[in-house]
Amino acid sequence: MLTGKQRAYLRGLANDISPIFQVGKNGIEENFIKQVSQALEVRELIKIKVLENSGLDTRETSDQICKAVRAEGVQAIGNKMVLYKKSSKKPKIELPTK
Repeated sequence: MLTGKQRAYLRGLANDISPIFQVGKNGIEENFIKQVSQALEVRELIKIKVLENSGLDTRETSDQICKAVRAEGVQAIGNKMVLYKKSSKKPKIELPTK
């Protein structure tokens, strides 16, 4: 579980990154979950865009993806979400402590 300070730090890092995935009308499929999981292992922090034609709520979609890949939802604003998961092999992001 992320603290408020850690969440704020990750939001700051996410400002400069572009969405690398889009959730479209097909919704969240198994292959999509695999790709998100692999991207999180390499990058640790990713941004995903929810397209309007998907008919999905950004917050609910973020929760579903987080549960499926065991990640932390950092932020869900508008049609974009930011996810974080510490890499099991090579952690890159050093989170601030309390």
